[in-house]
Amino acid sequence: MTSSSGSRIVSYDIRTLNTPGVVLDLLIDPASAVPIYAQVVEQIRRLVAAGGLCDGDKLPSVRDLAASLRINRNTAAKAYQLLETEGVLKSRPGQGTFIATGGSRWSSAERLRRVSASIDQALVEAYHLEVPLADLPDLLAKRIAAFKEGRK
Repeated sequence: MTSSSGSRIVSYDIRTLNTPGVVLDLLIDPASAVPIYAQVVEQIRRLVAAGGLCDGDKLPSVRDLAASLRINRNTAAKAYQLLETEGVLKSRPGQGTFIATGGSRWSSAERLRRVSASIDQALVEAYHLEVPLADLPDLLAKRIAAFKEGRK
């Protein structure tokens, strides 16, 4: 598969790992300006947000993730460590790495700050693409509805 910029997208479906019930379909673009660990982090975040990964789901070990994606183990470990710091993952010694239960470790104020920063980025993008700001509330409502539908 090739992206519009001509870089090769490598898709590894790691459902073959001995991780019952969990399917990770991650796309890694080695030519991207985005570091590989950040690509892994973002995609796992999205899978959790969309309901593709649920509280308590066991993830592949760092070694298995690295082997399946053909990335360095330190890169896979860095992704997992960042997600654990954020409260998305929970490591249990001798048992593995799991999707954390009970939500984020961030305070409500920090969560709102992060979402506000993302909204600000989207507003800048809309401005530069000359999307009328008056169209954004309807667009947001549609995206919220699609997100909720995708989580069912």
